[in-house]
Amino acid sequence: MFAVHLLAFHFTKLKEDQIKKVDRYLYPLRLSDDVLLDVMARFQAEMVKGLGRDTNSTAAVKMLPSFVRSLPDGSEKGDFLAVDLGGSLFRAHQVKVFDDGKQSSQLESKFYPTPKEVTQGNGAELFDYIADCLLDFMETKNLKHKKLPLGFTFSFPCKQTKLEEGVLLAWTKHFKVRGVQDTDVVTSLRRALQKHKDIDVDVLALVNDTVGTMMTCGYDDERCEVGVIIGTGTNACYMEEMRHIDLVEGDEGRMCINTEWGAFGDDGALDDLRTEFDRELDLGSLNPGKQLFEKMIGSLYLGELVRLILLKMTKEGLLFNGKASTALLTKGKIEMKHVSAMEKYKEGLSNTKEILTELNLFPSEEDCVAVQHVCTIVSFRSANLCAAALAAILTRLRENKKLLRMRTTVGIDGGLYKTHPQYAKRLHKVVRRLVPTCDVRFLLSLETLTEVRNKMRTELEYGLKRETQANATVKMLPTYVRGTPDGTEKGKFLALDLGGTNFRVLLVKIKSGRRRSVQMYNKIFAIPLEIMQGTGEELFDHIVQCIADFLEYMGIKGARLPLGFTFSFPCRQASIDKGTLVGWTKGFKATDCEGEDVVDMLREAIRRRNEFDLDIVAVVNDTVGTMMTCGYEDPNCEIGLIAGTGSNVCYMEDMKNIEIVEGNEGKMCINTEWGAFGDNGCIDNIRTKYDKEVDEGSLNPGKQRYEKMTSGMYLGEIVRQILIDLTKQGLLFRGHISESLMKRGIFETKFLSQIESDRLALLQVRRILQQLGLDSTCEDSIIVKEVCGVVSQRAAQLCGAGLAAIVEKKRENRGVERLQITVGVDGTLYKLHPHFSRVLQETVKELAPQCDVTFMLSEDGSGKGAALITAVAKRLHNVGQK
Repeated sequence: MFAVHLLAFHFTKLKEDQIKKVDRYLYPLRLSDDVLLDVMARFQAEMVKGLGRDTNSTAAVKMLPSFVRSLPDGSEKGDFLAVDLGGSLFRAHQVKVFDDGKQSSQLESKFYPTPKEVTQGNGAELFDYIADCLLDFMETKNLKHKKLPLGFTFSFPCKQTKLEEGVLLAWTKHFKVRGVQDTDVVTSLRRALQKHKDIDVDVLALVNDTVGTMMTCGYDDERCEVGVIIGTGTNACYMEEMRHIDLVEGDEGRMCINTEWGAFGDDGALDDLRTEFDRELDLGSLNPGKQLFEKMIGSLYLGELVRLILLKMTKEGLLFNGKASTALLTKGKIEMKHVSAMEKYKEGLSNTKEILTELNLFPSEEDCVAVQHVCTIVSFRSANLCAAALAAILTRLRENKKLLRMRTTVGIDGGLYKTHPQYAKRLHKVVRRLVPTCDVRFLLSLETLTEVRNKMRTELEYGLKRETQANATVKMLPTYVRGTPDGTEKGKFLALDLGGTNFRVLLVKIKSGRRRSVQMYNKIFAIPLEIMQGTGEELFDHIVQCIADFLEYMGIKGARLPLGFTFSFPCRQASIDKGTLVGWTKGFKATDCEGEDVVDMLREAIRRRNEFDLDIVAVVNDTVGTMMTCGYEDPNCEIGLIAGTGSNVCYMEDMKNIEIVEGNEGKMCINTEWGAFGDNGCIDNIRTKYDKEVDEGSLNPGKQRYEKMTSGMYLGEIVRQILIDLTKQGLLFRGHISESLMKRGIFETKFLSQIESDRLALLQVRRILQQLGLDSTCEDSIIVKEVCGVVSQRAAQLCGAGLAAIVEKKRENRGVERLQITVGVDGTLYKLHPHFSRVLQETVKELAPQCDVTFMLSEDGSGKGAALITAVAKRLHNVGQK
């Protein structure tokens, strides 16, 4: 043990020494708050210069009018096309905006590469390529016969005099196409489209990607008046008062200004902050002396910046024993994806060693620690500089409105922001520190939820296929439930319900015919923590003791009734009455259960007691029970959703699509176990540091990541982590972290529901916080309510994105243009939270607009549903025998 502690001490000391060494070496890249406030002031001055008629020509930050004069108001409708040129990929989109009073829309996209011969060729070839890609997209979506309006997202600085015209001022990023600068790009695109006589497209608007991001987020949040891109390059736009825009006639209203902040510093305004590495990178770029601010921020440049730093440190003998490999000497060998991988929280150091080895370097432990810290400093400076410029825009907005304190939303997009493990957290933190008078909400665009939906769909397919199921995070477990109720079920059934801190035993009487009804009698039993986390034998003996008490209470101890067992944990089933536990969730950790058949464990416990016998017909998940309960009332119900302590969904899948089960005829209910979605890292780009902290403190770190972002068991804890962080920054509770706030689990999800209630005044919110031992002001109450709203809204949106993937799959399975389907729903979060159900439903409508989804509250799915499954199984078994 002493040796282990000695080794840990040695590594910690080694890490500290290497970090200090890198900090000293890269001191010019570490920017203090005072420096960032100075950058903020410089950018504010540049904004004023860019807006002035007399000073715009010499301004580095061009503040280009976009001629977009308002945000969406919900009245927009119709079918539209969009093409997007500016990053590492070219994108074509079809957007459907529905006039249903709910501001719902649907986005379908296709991505195309942007090869070097296109991005650095001639103008005619570039626009022909765009037209060819659009033609391919329209053929794919069967749109060639329609006349559609098109919006052209062109992410380069353009001078506009109207919405559908834009003269390119300069290429940026990795683009350098000949013959396009100083010409109208809309005219060039129209000319290329006219070559294709079989499509009819009307180019109505030219917009920058930042403007598109702001408008997309503004469709969801009317407070959104800033758009930011942090990806290959970087830029921002915002809504400016017309009276301040000298370049455009008129003083009334507002107009969106595309700042083109990537060129900030091109006039020397940032020369004192640029390092020798920045200068060397700039000299080797496609546009030396241009876009200097962007070159300190964008992902196109950060990998190369890291390489230049590592190369110099190696030449000075500070890394790799002074030996540089050919790869390290080669421009472009370190990319942003490598920097992100090296900065990952747990696997960062092992990733660093692997990446450096691939570069033919032979790193020591000290080298790996130093290189990882170099990456951290470079990306941290990027986030700091971006935060300073954004803080300047937010301050200008607040001053324009003449407010002491402002609430606003920033729409944000870009690969660096979404995929780097720490970037978003750093940016948010610094912005809030620089502008404490602005309550800023950062909103991911609809594209992010679309991405979640698409990734969920991919995982659903992986889970159904024989060759990929073993590695799928969404396990798509067959339940062997092959039908829903048809109204002929009848008889007496027992049901067991295990899935939370309470256990229930039920007697369910089902009548068919004209007097069709379901009567239920139940008793609730507590499951102590020592049983939940004891041995499997103790757990099942406790369950059987509860059953015995119930049978005696009901006077039916001698009856051998058919039984359905609702077991709300992931099980792999070989038949309807066999279920092997895959893994515990929701606080259970009884030993000797995982990998065992829970029905056999229940039967053995009944035999040990030797007092009664039961006919165990089915083991089911609570989602399946929920679907069956609602299916008893509505034959159109083929999906079951639980949004409560945990989160899960099931649905009826066509047998021909289930490769892991023999047979092609009919349907079978699939228990998706979608709580584990993202356990392979596919949604790490939307997980925050608070999600990671909650995960690390849970009973199953690294598991059930999606569930931990969407279910009631974890939302209160996410809120608590955010409140601690805000308090540390001095933004809450006078900077004092109380003892109660440090207690894990104190902020239960029920408090979110209470705090977010529209009927609850701030004074009552303050009382709730005081009950939790938090000495709050009215201002604190406002912030806490906002935090709760953001956390629960994200949970509902993510849940809705996952459900949209399911209903779209159902629609495609049936081969229909429009699907009508019912989702049976249960769970306290869905039923009790004031806004969760509404946001979830709106998200499904937005992401699956060709599906008319009815949401039906389940009446005791875990109990009644288990009995109905048992009854259906008995009915189908009898039919099979006949």
